[in-house]
Amino acid sequence: MNIERLSKLTTEGRNPNTMNIDSVSTLEMITMINEEDKKVAEAIGAAKENIAKAVDIIADRFLKGGRLIYIGAGTSGRLGILDASECPPTYGVDFELVQGIIAGGRTAIFKAVEGAEDDRELGKNDLIEKNLTENDIVCGIAASGRTPYVIGAMEYAKEIGAAVLSVTMNEESEMAKIADCPISVVVGPEVVMGSTRMKSGTAQKMVLNMLSTGAMIKLGKVYGNLMVDVQPTNEKLRVRAKRIVMLASEVDENKAEALLKETNYNVKLAIFMIESGLDKEEAERILDKNNGYIAKALKEVRK
Repeated sequence: MNIERLSKLTTEGRNPNTMNIDSVSTLEMITMINEEDKKVAEAIGAAKENIAKAVDIIADRFLKGGRLIYIGAGTSGRLGILDASECPPTYGVDFELVQGIIAGGRTAIFKAVEGAEDDRELGKNDLIEKNLTENDIVCGIAASGRTPYVIGAMEYAKEIGAAVLSVTMNEESEMAKIADCPISVVVGPEVVMGSTRMKSGTAQKMVLNMLSTGAMIKLGKVYGNLMVDVQPTNEKLRVRAKRIVMLASEVDENKAEALLKETNYNVKLAIFMIESGLDKEEAERILDKNNGYIAKALKEVRK
């Protein structure tokens, strides 16, 4: 990309509000950053319809056995990996269900791999290695919306019939034109020109939170606003699991702990047993029949 084309990207613009950020007091500097960060949520609000469409696409593909694969370079790739890595402990899903790929591979998580983001074929090949299928969802992430590595991956995903999403910070980007459902969050020029790990990165993190959380809610991983498939792998999470059972079922700590021990700390099953009055075996059967949705399962037993 030449200088003229680069200069036309919103993410590469020079922010008029921070022109003197290097000569103000520390407090004024932080205030400038804070004022710019306030614009992120508003920009995401303008894109919420497409975010909602993307959530529905992801949930539908999950029910068909598909996976969500985030792919990006640099900060964008790292944020995809972060979101993917947090889904299993939070929602009890398999580590394969949501995955993150970064240009340059594992090394690039910690240290930039020069030239990796410029290779379209590398993006395609990384998806081939994942045995991508038509049931999967590929979500390309790039502030600029023009990263060759990500574009190569998205084009390959389109070829085989996978659902293709994009999360970018420039309107009418090349990636947005490829995606079945483009999410363009225009946060404006960065505090420090071109430092897209700032507002753009914050916006990407917020959008990815919405995509994965929204899809998990639609899969019955949340009851009310409680994470009922949390995996209690440490003491903090075991205490949280107990509290979730207490809040969902209005029982005391002793009752919650007893049911969690009986169910091997299966929070969802413990709640359903209390709420339905069923024994463990019957509760498991009805929950399975209702794909793990507590609310749906309760409707069945309360008919």
